[in-house]
Amino acid sequence: MVEITTRDGVQTVITTFEMTPGTAQDLMDALREAYEGFISKRPGFIGAGLHMNDAQTRIANYSQWERREDFLAM
Repeated sequence: MVEITTRDGVQTVITTFEMTPGTAQDLMDALREAYEGFISKRPGFIGAGLHMNDAQTRIANYSQWERREDFLAM
């Protein structure tokens, strides 16, 4: 389970995606693959979470970074 840190200075990025039913799982799979294969290996990455609603029409994504510059460099 990913835990959101409350440390000062940490950059938290929240992104939401809205889509038609039937397409959310494809995006969820692509986001997971991106985190596993690339994003999680970037300097300053702390953690991330992906959440899909029951209707499969929205995905919420959050990630945390040591510094804003680390996120922007990613």
